[in-house]
Amino acid sequence: MSITLIAVVIALLVGHSMPALVALRRYDWFIRWLEWLAAQLGDNPAWRGAGGMLFAIGPPLLLVALLQIALRGDFYGFPAFVFALAALFYAWGPRDLDHDVESVVNAADPAARREAAARLFPDQVEPTLDGGSLVEAVFRCALWRWFGVLFWFLLLGAFGALLYRLVSLCAQGEAQKRLPEGASQAARTVLAFLDWPVAQLMTLSLALVGNFDSVFQAWKAAGGAGYSGDTRFLAAAARASVRSELAEEALDDIDTEYVADGGVAVSRGVPGLPELRDAMSLVWRILLLWLAVLALFVIAGWVA
Repeated sequence: MSITLIAVVIALLVGHSMPALVALRRYDWFIRWLEWLAAQLGDNPAWRGAGGMLFAIGPPLLLVALLQIALRGDFYGFPAFVFALAALFYAWGPRDLDHDVESVVNAADPAARREAAARLFPDQVEPTLDGGSLVEAVFRCALWRWFGVLFWFLLLGAFGALLYRLVSLCAQGEAQKRLPEGASQAARTVLAFLDWPVAQLMTLSLALVGNFDSVFQAWKAAGGAGYSGDTRFLAAAARASVRSELAEEALDDIDTEYVADGGVAVSRGVPGLPELRDAMSLVWRILLLWLAVLALFVIAGWVA
């Protein structure tokens, strides 16, 4: 079996079953690196413009690329496998998406629910607790935490996984705060470019594991047929798919009580934010579909 598929499966199992190891996904070193660069380069025009992103991510990625090349072919590829596995595990997340979604669903009161939901939204964005916004947040997190890393890992190995993670850090969060505006804007532009093919594949997968017609219509209406520099088509498709799932479940859950004047349909409600539950279920189905396709590529000999 391909070492790529094995690395993906092990990284997923370890990350999901050993939450204590998730604490290793820290990027304090990258924050310190950016602070050192800011102190050294100061008002240098190259640092304050788009080149600042290259200063930020270039040296770490160069080191990863050299290690990836140097380890290739030694000891039957085992060192390269271990390095790729470590890189994928490190770049995944960093927070556990399942845990964050469960925290929102199981929150004891509205204040706790809002606090938990904030982990699903970008920094400095006020969390919105309506079902549609939460569905979009789940899929946005799935793109940033899971599928973006996985897609670029499958294409470029450890280099691709770290490339995606470092660019996403420069585009948002604490790392973005350490960069000049020109550099962070360049990172957002690059991240949008990296996200676009991933979001397209996620939408296609969503159509296959959910309601194809609903997803296709939402994707087309949101401009998914052309490049627009954003992934709003994925959010629209996610909303449409979850609405379709909930509608089907409502039909399945209808009980009929007959009274003297005729039949009355009573629908059993699903407690605990059913939109979030269904969104997370769809995300898992997409991931399983990706793994199944990867396994077929391995069997066909298309993945080394």
